Amino acid sequence: MERILSCLALDHDLRYVAGAVLVCALGSALTMRLFSRVRRAKGLERGLRLFLAAFIGGSTTWATHFLAMLGYSVVGTAGYDPLLTLLSFAIAVVSAMAGLCVTAYGGRSVLLEAGGVIVGLGIAAMHYLGMAAYEVQGVIVWEWRYVAASLVAAGVFGGLATNRIGRPIGRVCQYGSVAALVLAIASAHFLGMAAVDVVLDGNLPIPATVLPPVMLALGVFFLMLALLAMAAATYLIDSSTTQDAFERYRHLSLHDPLTGLPNRTSFTEELALAAGRIGGNAQIAVLSFDLDRFKEVNDVHGHAAGDAVLRAIGGRLSTVTGDDEFIARVGGDEFVAMTRRYYVKADAYRYAQRIINEICKPIEWQGSTLTVGTSVGIAVLADGASPDDLLAQADVAMYRAKASGNNAVCFYDASMDLAARERNVLAMDMRAGLREGQFELYYQRQNDTFTGEVVGFEALLRWNHPNRGVVPPSDFIPIAESSGFIIELGVWVLREACREAASWLNPLPIAVNVATQQLSDRNFPAMVQEALQETGLAPARLELEITESGIVADHQRALQTIRHLKSLGVRIAMDDYGTGYSSLSMLLTFPFDKIKIDRQFVDGVATNSQSAAIVRSTLILASSLDIPVLAEGVETDAHIEFLRKEGCVQVQGFLFGKPGPREGIDAIVNREPKSGASGGTKAA
Repeated sequence: MERILSCLALDHDLRYVAGAVLVCALGSALTMRLFSRVRRAKGLERGLRLFLAAFIGGSTTWATHFLAMLGYSVVGTAGYDPLLTLLSFAIAVVSAMAGLCVTAYGGRSVLLEAGGVIVGLGIAAMHYLGMAAYEVQGVIVWEWRYVAASLVAAGVFGGLATNRIGRPIGRVCQYGSVAALVLAIASAHFLGMAAVDVVLDGNLPIPATVLPPVMLALGVFFLMLALLAMAAATYLIDSSTTQDAFERYRHLSLHDPLTGLPNRTSFTEELALAAGRIGGNAQIAVLSFDLDRFKEVNDVHGHAAGDAVLRAIGGRLSTVTGDDEFIARVGGDEFVAMTRRYYVKADAYRYAQRIINEICKPIEWQGSTLTVGTSVGIAVLADGASPDDLLAQADVAMYRAKASGNNAVCFYDASMDLAARERNVLAMDMRAGLREGQFELYYQRQNDTFTGEVVGFEALLRWNHPNRGVVPPSDFIPIAESSGFIIELGVWVLREACREAASWLNPLPIAVNVATQQLSDRNFPAMVQEALQETGLAPARLELEITESGIVADHQRALQTIRHLKSLGVRIAMDDYGTGYSSLSMLLTFPFDKIKIDRQFVDGVATNSQSAAIVRSTLILASSLDIPVLAEGVETDAHIEFLRKEGCVQVQGFLFGKPGPREGIDAIVNREPKSGASGGTKAA
């Protein structure tokens, strides 16, 4: 150690040593920075970065060595053999390239450290070849212990440098790799110089071809300039690449990849920014909307069609969004828009109408014409309201718009919050109520029109809320449908109705209503079959009532489901006949076992000629198609007299009794049926 310190302090000009250390540190940092990126790069980029790292690493080693040699004090004339000096530079670069290649392509095997050892030994080889180029008036005598120590130290520190890059245990490892490379270069040089003793001999000549130290200094200077230029270029390239990557990732993080529209995060940022800059008379309005009938597109044509619809609509919406307007897709088929120039309601209404017009345009996809609609809710930023409040208010307004019909526009007002909270409370209470047994079935009699005999029952759902009392179906059924809970609720009704009916001594049929969402559920026929098997109810006793609206929502799926149900032996009735738009075509296409005329037509048969004509024509049509008809809402003698006169065979209504719980029908369902009868019983 004393010999090393003596060599450093006495035999070197510390100004040159300081310069050499600076070059070594900067070059090592740049080399390891480049090499760390080599391992993450691929293809041509990996090869180019590998070459740059090797060239800068080799150049750093060579410049450090010869800069320190310029400060090496020796009596007499000294110079450098040009060929060996140039060869030492080549050795430095080639060995660095070889070692880094072994490390880069060696994976996580022992080759990772082996490549670093090659780099370290290359540093030592460059040093001793550089010393061979050193010409002095005298003889160089070597202390081989220090030579061996320099080789070992250079190899160990070189292996450690690549180890810290290839097997990091923390972010600080990148600095450890730089320090190890600096130590590899420094130990190779100063241990090697400690091994040198120069025995001067003034009679020995210096070859005329040697480079004087001033020429070497110029060479080192220009090489340092080249290194700095390469460092600057590399930094600029990395910065540009990083910036480009950052911009790409930021764009991806703020935009929806399918439609190209901004996403929820982007909209939230834009809304917060706009809210912070609001001033003057202009206000901010947020529009919330989703796509009506989008689920049907996915179910009938597949998700590829759904994606095509979203892409087409995304492109259209981006073209109708002008200055001071912003639109984003926030999930699924949900979108939000914003305008910063809201002065009067007409401003937001016109923007909403532009959106509706674009969404409602037909979309051609693989020979099919796809159409969707929308309803728009609008909320205006008020004092004290947060962006989150504004979005929530726009959503509330959108659901109110949906209740008004397709393609409607609705502005938010405070009263909607109360209704929305009420709906949310009921939605949560419903789920808890089903678990806690708060629901029960009521039974509505179905009677023979002429004899009054009970020919069946319709199961109706009632909710006995612990605090609200009996909640009308008109209050909770729409909430169950909008929340999707109707499927779970419908399964319970189906099983409970089948279980009850299976226990009756009098095997009367039981009718159960089917919601639109149930009919579109692929698993619904399997649920019906499972309910029949679990309860033991004969399939012919179960009658499923399906509305026209449920069929229109997905015509093809409904037809497949009904045919599947018919194959189980279940009977199918068309409920609320006459309230739809395609009743006649439905009767021709679907295999119905019964038609139920809606109560709104029956109610007017005695006073309204149009209602009477509709009921009469329905009975004639059904008779020609050999389909039985049941009239709902029969409450007066005038109703029953008209229906008897026109030949309607079955009726249902308050004239024969109101819906009631299971106990109210015990006398009918637990009475043995008459011998040879069809299961009917005279009404009490």
